[in-house]
Amino acid sequence: MSGAVAKRAAHKTLACIVLIIVVSYAVAWSSVVKPQRVNPAHRPLSQSEHSLRRVPAHISEFGPTSPALALPRCGHVRPPEALLTPDPLLPTADDNLLVRVSFIVGSDGHVYSAFILNSVGPDEDRAVLRTVRQWRYRPALCNGVPTDFEARIRFSIP
Repeated sequence: MSGAVAKRAAHKTLACIVLIIVVSYAVAWSSVVKPQRVNPAHRPLSQSEHSLRRVPAHISEFGPTSPALALPRCGHVRPPEALLTPDPLLPTADDNLLVRVSFIVGSDGHVYSAFILNSVGPDEDRAVLRTVRQWRYRPALCNGVPTDFEARIRFSIP
């Protein structure tokens, strides 16, 4: 009986020693490792805003992404404000083409879910979508809180 008790005490002692080593290693490792941002090269839009070029906005239409988020819940709505919206370089010789694009301006000011409403051709559509996805906005505000907003842009290709 005393051998079983001694064996159990030895197991408890060994378990305590292993636990102390593991905890010590975790504490030492966490004090050495510096926390990193998910994307260290990405600066918040508010910091980048000053360095972005101001380009005149295209003819824009904005609306809430969901009717449930629309006016009943938002007492004060501020639509997105264009910060960087350069025109696409299109490989076309046709005159007077009208392009319409729909997309979501995210709460971070980036463009999401862009798609062509009025197509002018596959090459031109790809160029327009590639350019629109790089556009940046000051996000829309719903009662002072950044929110997603739907945008429709139309511009003509001279």
